[in-house]
Amino acid sequence: MKNVTHTKRAKSAAREIAYIALSVAIIAVCAWSTVPFGPVPFTLQTFAVCFVGALLGWKRSLAAVAVYIFMGLCGIPVFSGFKAGTAALLGPTGGYIFGFFFAVLAPALFKLIPAKGKWARFGIFYAADILGLAVCYFFGTVWFVMMNGFSVGKTIALCVTPFILPDLVKLFVAALLSSRLEKYIR
Repeated sequence: MKNVTHTKRAKSAAREIAYIALSVAIIAVCAWSTVPFGPVPFTLQTFAVCFVGALLGWKRSLAAVAVYIFMGLCGIPVFSGFKAGTAALLGPTGGYIFGFFFAVLAPALFKLIPAKGKWARFGIFYAADILGLAVCYFFGTVWFVMMNGFSVGKTIALCVTPFILPDLVKLFVAALLSSRLEKYIR
């Protein structure tokens, strides 16, 4: 009996590590999908972060974002434009990266809301993704203002407004995929 319990725990731990590692990889690959656009590049990171949050729940998704940020801090080029290190993390767009903790947490916590039907799940995830993105925008905007000395209005015009529509489309796809795939994640 002891070996069976140990084997189940080992498989469970391996599965947890695999989910987190795969999520970190998804976030990094989506960060590398970059289109330079003013001071903040257009990436698929918001898609990845919201997708991971809805699929994995709060513990695993927060762990994935923490590992992702730690890897970048250690010099592994996981941030947009293949950047890494403290300069990238503490640079003008660092607030958006730290905002990923909140962007991933919203869909992860909304996952706990019981809802029957794929469209109800989709609606919950999409609403959560939008909330998480709004908080991420807030942290990124405050950080950008502090780092660059721009006004809030100018920062919003440069760093938020051009991204709203593309981000809403990315979040729509993330919510749609999450609501369809969550039944396969243990």
